[in-house]
Amino acid sequence: MAVSLGRVGVWSLSYTWTGSDVAATAAELDALGYGALWLGAAPADLALPEQVLTATDRLAVATGIVNVWTTQPAALAAGYHRLDTAHPDRFLLGLGISHAQIVEGLGHAYTRPLANLGQFLDGLDGADAPVPAQARVLAALRPRALELAARRARGAHPYLVTPEYTAAARTTLGHGPLLAPDQKVILDTDPAAARRLARTNLSYYLAMPNYVANFQASGFDADDVTGTGSDRLVDALYAWGTPAQVAQRVRAHLDAGADHVAVQVISADIDAVRRTGRPTVEAWRALAPELPL
Repeated sequence: MAVSLGRVGVWSLSYTWTGSDVAATAAELDALGYGALWLGAAPADLALPEQVLTATDRLAVATGIVNVWTTQPAALAAGYHRLDTAHPDRFLLGLGISHAQIVEGLGHAYTRPLANLGQFLDGLDGADAPVPAQARVLAALRPRALELAARRARGAHPYLVTPEYTAAARTTLGHGPLLAPDQKVILDTDPAAARRLARTNLSYYLAMPNYVANFQASGFDADDVTGTGSDRLVDALYAWGTPAQVAQRVRAHLDAGADHVAVQVISADIDAVRRTGRPTVEAWRALAPELPL
């Protein structure tokens, strides 16, 4: 039986949970009605997903993502089965090849990344207790990666994309595979303030060729991806405004063919989030009544 994600979940960086009361925060997220919690930059030991699953009764948990360069397939397969045995059909293993800057910083050569991902999937298939294809999802952006996700996993988890991209990805994937894009949101109705915050977040990604190439393939030009990004690019990638306005963008992804949307709140107090390790619970509370949960 496949993990049920619901229509909308929350995407939250793993490090934002280090100082929180994981059990209480996860239980509230569950009670608010979100279908899933996606834990970004998830450590391969899967300790945090296990804590969240233990603290909740219904909420699905997905990794968004485990970097395949930082672990071995046999160890990750064993971790997956530990969680799935204790919490059947509630854990989805999200995998990805990350980015050259990150991988090379970890001491690996970023060569033939898709081939390496395929070999990692071979390792999961060949483990003593294999990880079923339907229990894993791949971070994917470009067509070859999407095709791999359709062929060897439950589907794709594209990051930093627009509803127009979602429509194109659905065409590439076909109608069967899961399509679960991330959507960054900012709860601020002041255009200048919202775009300023978006650019603070976007600057990190504009330094990564994989994202820039995908933006350009999606119709943005060199001027859009230069410097801190154009207003056109910022407004396309970041949904900002009231909770109701943000919810319209989430629905646009669903209307474009997404099965599930992972909502990532970008906080104006991101430094405090990093320092305290506490997720943006207040924003999740504000958004919940407006989202199609």
